[in-house]
Amino acid sequence: MASSFPKMLAPIRLRGRTLRNRVVFGAHTANMAEDGLPGPRHVGYYEERARGGAAMIVVEPVPVHPAAVLTRGNFRPSDDSIVEPFKAITAAIKGHGAVAIQQLYHVGSHGDSDLSYHPHWSPSGKPSYHDSDGSHAMGEDEIEETIDGFVQAARRAQDAGFDGVEVWAAYHGMIDQFWTPWSNRREDKWGGSLENRTRMSREVMTRIRALCGEDFIIGLAVNDEPDVEVALQRRDLAEIIKLHDDAQLMDYVTCGSGSYFDFYKIIPTFQYPEKLGVDLARELKKVVRHALVTAESHIRTPDNAETVLGEGAADLVSIVRGQIADPHLVNKAAEGRPEDIRGCLSCNQMCWGRRSRDYWISCVVNPSAGREFEWGGDRFTPAARPRKVLVVGGGPAGLEAARAAAERGHRVVLAEASDKLGGNFRLAGLQPRRAQITDLIDWYERQLTKLQVEVRLNTYVEAGDVTAEQADVVVLATGSVPPDTGFQKAFPHIETMPGWDRGNAYSIEAVMARQARPGKRVLLLDEAGGWRGCGTAWKLAEEGHEVTLVTPDPMVGRELQRTAADGPLRRTLARLGVKFVLESSILEWHGDGATVISHLDGSRQHIAADTLVTATTNVAADWLAHELREADVEFIEIGDGAAPRQAPYAIFEGRKAALGI
Repeated sequence: MASSFPKMLAPIRLRGRTLRNRVVFGAHTANMAEDGLPGPRHVGYYEERARGGAAMIVVEPVPVHPAAVLTRGNFRPSDDSIVEPFKAITAAIKGHGAVAIQQLYHVGSHGDSDLSYHPHWSPSGKPSYHDSDGSHAMGEDEIEETIDGFVQAARRAQDAGFDGVEVWAAYHGMIDQFWTPWSNRREDKWGGSLENRTRMSREVMTRIRALCGEDFIIGLAVNDEPDVEVALQRRDLAEIIKLHDDAQLMDYVTCGSGSYFDFYKIIPTFQYPEKLGVDLARELKKVVRHALVTAESHIRTPDNAETVLGEGAADLVSIVRGQIADPHLVNKAAEGRPEDIRGCLSCNQMCWGRRSRDYWISCVVNPSAGREFEWGGDRFTPAARPRKVLVVGGGPAGLEAARAAAERGHRVVLAEASDKLGGNFRLAGLQPRRAQITDLIDWYERQLTKLQVEVRLNTYVEAGDVTAEQADVVVLATGSVPPDTGFQKAFPHIETMPGWDRGNAYSIEAVMARQARPGKRVLLLDEAGGWRGCGTAWKLAEEGHEVTLVTPDPMVGRELQRTAADGPLRRTLARLGVKFVLESSILEWHGDGATVISHLDGSRQHIAADTLVTATTNVAADWLAHELREADVEFIEIGDGAAPRQAPYAIFEGRKAALGI
């Protein structure tokens, strides 16, 4: 049978090596280093993607100089002690048939003094767009020191067994700062003309080739930033890349999106179109004669990849978050079962969201990410003694518990009180541009069918039903419900919002489930600062409601900052006419409006509204747990039924519970 992805699965040659397909697991900061060294967590993470079929893996960047340190989990710069630990990673990657590349970077002016304790270095002393610091204009000796930092980092990579390196010239990092006239105001041989502005990158790559030899792969990473006036535009980058390609300095060039000027597009959430790096890749394909071109940025699926490659826009595609979500994406596509691929949600919650708080990364839908060395990868060991497992609740925790238990060979019954699987998570998938969530629930339904899980919908379970089932293991994933009292954390002494009983007041769950029909003017109280409130405001505004969003936070979407989703969200809400009332809460609901108080100065205002919608903290739906404890029935409690939280913790607990059965 012909493959559905002939372009994606076709091999290609790169500097004397054959890549088994066109899929790259591109560079990203996994942030897993401990004391600056890679360890078992790193090895397991990259090995699983090599095992899963990626043709080339670009291991996260090594800072080439102490000034370039950006995260707690960065590797040690300028230190040969990283060589031996990296041999375990290269052996694992290459042992599964993938090519191993290491990215080398220097962020230039956009450093992090909290971590580096080093002045930021840059061509001309321009300010950081990472934090509020300025930077140090480099002298010629410091430029030479930085170039040597790249070269010595490449030498260490070769000593550790890497097949090559990727020189990072993207996102307005150090090399891009030299390329860009706005940030390079130098009047010596490192500034001014195109030849001078590209001197650093050409010297870096020329010296790496001289030191590491003709068999060593050298890649170059660049980015597309057409919306920022001072950034290099596509025609500028095409000229720069042609200059490097004519000299045959690199073997491939990777095209991403965004920069430190607009960080939101570097790791674009579902708010952005897919395949953001393709337009630049297509332009570079027109000018290169020697190097391969890789497109990256929001290329999530094999279908995306096949389209990009089929159009001739690129020679390779980098699928990062898609392979974090499902490390076996390539193999599943090659085996003719793309429907089994667990899709990325483009939410950034546990990848960039954890990295932005300086933790090692993981994944909402794949809790094995970062835990491969502990859990045996994203695979399952059959249970020594198959048992009958009853899972109560079909939200994300229950779905994962049921699936993972069945994968291990247990006989599973999943009981769900409603007529659909997914719980409150399904409601999130009904918000604008969030259909990837409902796609995930569909994926769970397919997996449960294949695994012969008995799914019972419209089944409300009581203690007697549990004992009658005679299951060996009972897993409670009963979820959470809104309190329907209007309680606000801002007023802990008030259990019920004054005026709540006057009507026209609903939870966001009731609105999203269409159990309530809001009037024209909606006052939405968002205490959480996440998608529950903000996404509902977006949906209501799109449907033509006049929405005023009240939050005790100093900004709308406070919790979404860490996922690089807040800025685009606020722009969308503003475009739709949503009004923001910040650092405020509701003193009283009047049935046709509310008295709102400012937490800054205590001032009050009346806001007229037909409907009040609240996004506040839910309460656990744990009454079955109480009944079972009274009946002395053992059970495992997971997800929101244990404590209301976000989806990644529910899915994590579902997997962990199943692994323990």
